[in-house]
Amino acid sequence: MKKALCIMSGGMDSTLSAYMMKDQGYEIIALHFNYDQRTQKKELEAFNAISDALHVQERYVLDLDFFAQIGASALTNKNIDIPTGGIEEGVPVTYVPFRNGIFLSIAGAIAEKEGAEVISIGVVEEDSSGYPDCRENFIESIQKSINLGTKDETFIEIAMPL
Repeated sequence: MKKALCIMSGGMDSTLSAYMMKDQGYEIIALHFNYDQRTQKKELEAFNAISDALHVQERYVLDLDFFAQIGASALTNKNIDIPTGGIEEGVPVTYVPFRNGIFLSIAGAIAEKEGAEVISIGVVEEDSSGYPDCRENFIESIQKSINLGTKDETFIEIAMPL
């Protein structure tokens, strides 16, 4: 059976992406990152519940607490307020520097090990204006890098189904 490694925060975007991969006939391998984000406890609970609902056998939960040391985001630095209003101009304070690049690099290693053909990430095209690591050309570039940096017989597609 073909396999998809799904990066899953437990939020609705990554959940929908995982369900879309399941609907396309992929066996789901679930990957969750704890990067010391404020919502980690609830995210992990949701990740486990969603993985159960999808009947996921293979799950990875990885700790990346170094993001808190970088501390440049309201998601990882409790001294930066999370805005409650509308959309911010420019790069929002909730942007975590190069988070998706790091997530996808790690996912590439796991996908190669597991023989997954696809890495699914729940980035949303509308986010790309404020979050540089959600841009389609960035995702395409990371996909190319993963395929250049893995075994010759490996080809991994990064799917942004939303």
